[in-house]
Amino acid sequence: MTPDQPIGVFDSGVGGLTVLKEIRRELPAENLLYIADSGYAPYGDKPLEVIEARALVLTEFLIARGAKAVVVACNTATGAAARLLRARYPVPIIAMEPAVKPALGLTRSGVIGVLATRATLASPSFSLLLERLGAGARFLLQPCPGLVERVEAGDLDSETIRALLADYLNPLLARGADTVVLGCTHYPYLTPVIQDLAGPAVTVLDSGAAVARQVRHRLESVGLLADPGRSGAERFWTSGCPVAGHGLVTRLWCGPVTLQSLPAGSSVG
Repeated sequence: MTPDQPIGVFDSGVGGLTVLKEIRRELPAENLLYIADSGYAPYGDKPLEVIEARALVLTEFLIARGAKAVVVACNTATGAAARLLRARYPVPIIAMEPAVKPALGLTRSGVIGVLATRATLASPSFSLLLERLGAGARFLLQPCPGLVERVEAGDLDSETIRALLADYLNPLLARGADTVVLGCTHYPYLTPVIQDLAGPAVTVLDSGAAVARQVRHRLESVGLLADPGRSGAERFWTSGCPVAGHGLVTRLWCGPVTLQSLPAGSSVG
């Protein structure tokens, strides 16, 4: 591998763009490859073997295009497949970890709410994370069916999404949560609404910036950071319809995007 090779990133849909933005901010010289697996979104209600199969297909696609590292920008895919990917591929595999540790440092009440998919909350990796770090607080785990679908539909601030978020947040706030961890990469797009509903006394955290720093650390440790004198570029693919998805990806990326369709052999797993 060489420093000029790109970094590959994938998610079940557009949520991983929140992580891609942080990687771009942290590493402006890197070329980035991104796959929105929107044809299979959401992952949160899929069987484990389906998520594993998709993770393998997408990682193979990125490595075939020269990825020197692969970022699993999806908490559900992390819980289902990160260990499998690390065992199978020689490139660094950087995965998501909900912001439990920073939440412990910020909470005043000792009560922390976690918003995530059912699959993430039920994953062994999340259980181990709480066992390892969570002894100093009470964690209230809130599955959030429907949120990923609303974000994938481009609904970030409607009355429908506000009502859905209120249903998930109010029980946590009523039990004293003063810190809310966003355990899905789609949810940071909803941070303004979540913050508005929760109030200024509640801290809302996601782990995108921490993942970007970890990407830098991993590449730096093996001498694979790109030359800082250049400007990196991005390429985007989707397993959904690129015509239908182009407007949303462009809107969320906040810049011009060419959205390509995954080749037929990569759209089935």
